[in-house]
Parts: sequence; structure tokens; C-alpha cells
Amino acid sequence: MNNGDSTAIFSTEAGFIALNGSVKIKILDFLKTGPRSFDEIVIHTGKAKATISVHLKDLKSCNLLEEQIDPDDRRKKIYFLKCQYLAYSQEPGVRHYTDMLDIIASRDIGKYGSLTCIFYAVQYGFLAHGINCTPIMRDIGRDVGKSLSRNLTSIYPDDLFEEMMVFWEANNIGRFSVVGRDPLKIAVYDFFDCRSLPIKAKVICSFVQGVFEGIFSDKFESQCTMEIISDCTQGCEACLFVMR
Repeated sequence: MNNGDSTAIFSTEAGFIALNGSVKIKILDFLKTGPRSFDEIVIHTGKAKATISVHLKDLKSCNLLEEQIDPDDRRKKIYFLKCQYLAYSQEPGVRHYTDMLDIIASRDIGKYGSLTCIFYAVQYGFLAHGINCTPIMRDIGRDVGKSLSRNLTSIYPDDLFEEMMVFWEANNIGRFSVVGRDPLKIAVYDFFDCRSLPIKAKVICSFVQGVFEGIFSDKFESQCTMEIISDCTQGCEACLFVMR
């Protein structure tokens, strides 16, 4: 484990870029959840505006992010990722990985379900080896979602949501509810028994995100992007996703 400054590896159209510096990495990590304004980035990082301006300029020059005029206020800019977060020098998942292996080795594996425990161990294992599995799990989720959509016959949104809810519960995938319509907002509860496990870390949200994107893109025949606006690590009752 590297206890020095954080180093992360990003994939861009021009190739891989290794980035050192906690502030820049914190900015890019913040943008994983969706486009953010300059002021939001300043508040999130806790740094001076002049400092953030320099970092954003550097990140843009490396093709790691892009900026555009805020459609709601043309005096402002918003920033979004132009890369994928692949790996980092720190190993934040080591403790969760070893805890998960301890559960698999214990009698509790029957309580939580062997396949569920192994599923989470694989994800924590990627993190333990310094690999950011978020973009990978999201891509896999999209593919799974497109495949799952073949089991769904509804084409109208309300009918599709109802059919999905029944299908999820019948196949022990979890539960979800539509809590907003404009934009579409979905609350997900206990996806693959994530809340039953004593280990709490955000490893499954990107997979769920991809599943919704895959189903909706296939059914609505239009590219759909779901943004994670809260997850179970924040102490909320449900993980919330909103369509952008």
C-alpha cells in the first residue's frame, strides 16, 4: 500500500495519463457523479477559487475534462469528465476485501447468501488491488440491462416500471420505486441484498446505474444516462438515481 501522495491512472482518447495530486484527483472523482459547476467544485474541494481555476485549466489541457456554458446561466461554466478513472495507488478496498473473505469463511455465508458474498468479494478485490471498478461495473451493468430488457414486454414507461418492479422482486434482485417524473428519479432498495451485509462501501451503485441505462436505452430506443445522487454509504434509506 502506498501511503504517500495519491496517484491515479486515467484513460483518455489519447491514451493513459498518470496523475499525482490529491486536489486534481478529488475534482475528477467529484465529476464522476455528473457535470458540476465551478462553484460546486470549489465548495467540494474547500480550496480557493484561484487554485481551482489553475487545476481545472491543467486538467482540461490533459483532456481529462471538458467545460461548456451553463445553459441556465451563460455567465457560468459547467465541467464534466472526458476520461475514465482506471486505477489508483491507494488501496482503500483492502479492509473491506479481507472482511468479505472472513464472512465467506464463516458460518454467516449462509445468512447472506454465498453468491452475494462472492459477488461483493470480487468487487472489493478489484479495489484492494488498486483498480477502480466503477466504469467497468457500469459498462457491465449496461450490457446486463440490455439483456434483461429482453425479458420485459412493456413499451410504455408506467407499464415498464411496474413490470420491472415485479421482475426484480421475483428474481431477488431487489426493490425500487419511481419517486419523481420530471426528471425521472428512482429509489433503489437493497439491490442484491447490499443492505444486509455489515460492510458498507459504494461498490454496487455503478452496476445498478448501468442496468437502468441499459434497460431504458433499449426500451426507449434512445441513449439514457442515469446519475447517482445519493448512495447507501451516506446513511440514506435508498440509493437515488436521476435521469439526465
